[in-house]
This record gives sequence, structure tokens and C-alpha cells, in this order.
Amino acid sequence: MRLATWNVNSVRARVNRIVDFAVRENIDVLAMQEIKCKPEQFPYTEFEDAGYQVEVHGLNQWNGVAIASRLPLEDVQIAFPGMPGFAKGHEGPDAPQEARAIGATVDGVRVWSLYVPNGRALDDPHMTYKLHWLGALAEHTRSTLAADPHARFALVGDYNVIPYDEDNGDPEIVVGRSTHVSPEERAAFFALQEAGVTDVVRPIVPEGYTYWDYQRLKFPRNEGIRIDFVLGSPTFADAVAGAFIARDERKGEQPSDHVPVVVDLDLNPSDDDDVPMIFG
Repeated sequence: MRLATWNVNSVRARVNRIVDFAVRENIDVLAMQEIKCKPEQFPYTEFEDAGYQVEVHGLNQWNGVAIASRLPLEDVQIAFPGMPGFAKGHEGPDAPQEARAIGATVDGVRVWSLYVPNGRALDDPHMTYKLHWLGALAEHTRSTLAADPHARFALVGDYNVIPYDEDNGDPEIVVGRSTHVSPEERAAFFALQEAGVTDVVRPIVPEGYTYWDYQRLKFPRNEGIRIDFVLGSPTFADAVAGAFIARDERKGEQPSDHVPVVVDLDLNPSDDDDVPMIFG
């Protein structure tokens, strides 16, 4: 199975480009974020004509997540248990949820397409929301693995966190002044991993960015950041056979400011002991 995650920054504006990429790169499952539309506005026809079933969660022109698959999508779920909500001037456990998470099972693999809140500013209520959101995701991860240590699942998407200094090539993003790099955000990201998931791409692709701002020639100068990840459970990580960041998708006409991150899975590995292992 070939799985990709991509913050497409408006699926309606880029549908042909997205579908062309999926077909060209033989993507079986494509998790999308920031689709920026309601389900009734989604361009299903283009995906279906290319052989993809699509499940969508979108509430308005902001946020929104979706999963497209050439294999059957089963047990589709909107939002993970405990996911907090947010609305300006509305704080507390009953705040309305945004369209930031959709999950489905594909060929025995549970895939979550996630769009983590941005945070907006270090002192903004949205930052508190972001940290609570990541904390709830970590708790869901712990609960899932406690119930079934062999559960094969992936939490994929735009995390809006730059975990390491080497993931930041943008000189305007500075620890102490900027979101995405604050100690609190990084701690929340690492706490999620400590809950039982692994960045399955980094061991194969240790360097590379996944986002470049449209302004100030960030892409030509390669002033990018790495914020899009595939975090997998132990059994998911064991199935990873390859990975790449599709940097060239930032080029050309009307690109998203993010690029796809792609993972190849061998769900039926050989029993041959001589087969090299990606993860020990």
C-alpha cells in the first residue's frame, strides 16, 4: 500500500493537480488537509473518475479533512474521542469542534487525516487550544494501544509543529518569538510520540521540508519548514518499506504551500530472514 498525506490548501482550486499526482505516483490512500469546503462542495467526480472513493469532513471554507482511497474505506469516523473544540469567545469543554480529523480503516490499517490547530500566536487562546488538542490526541493514542498493542494505525497530516531546529529553514521563525517552535508545542509533539507512535519517514528521509510560505521567495531560497508527518504505531512502523517527500509538487502552476509526504507499506512481508528491515 502507498499512503500519502497532503495539506492541499483548497481541494477545489487544485483538484486536477491533486488527482494527477495521486494517479502518477500510484497512491492508494491519500489523506488531505485544509480542503476548505463542505462535503456537498467537494469535487468527487474527478476523484471517482480516477478510481478513488472519498470520505470528507468539512464545515465551511476553513479547515476540512478528507481521505481518498482506491481500496474500500471502512469504519469512517469524524473526530477522535476527546478531541476539543474551539470558537472565539467560547471556552470550555462544550466548544464546537472544527473539521480537523477524519479516520478510516483501509486494508486493516487505521488512517487518521489530521489538521492540527495553528496556534496563531504564543499568547493567543488558539495556542491553548492547540496544546489541548495535541494532548487529547496523545491520550487517544495511549488508549488505542492499551486496548490493542498490535493495532496498526497512522496519524498523518499537518501538525503545525517544527520538532527540531534542523526542521526550520525559515529565518523569520525564531524560538521565543514564533509559533510552531515554542518549547510547549515541541513538548506536546514529543509527548504524542511517547504515547506510542513513531515518525516513520525521518529514518528514511532525515532532511527535507514540507512547507514553504508563498511570500518573499521562500521556495526558491529553500526557506522551508518540516511540519507534515506520518506517525505510526509499532506494527505500522514495522510495515514501512520506503518513504519520500514529493518536493517537486511545490513547483509549477498554482501549487499548495505544502507538499505530499509518501510512505510505502508492505502489509504482507516475506518470512525470509534475509530481507532487510527498515526498523529494528
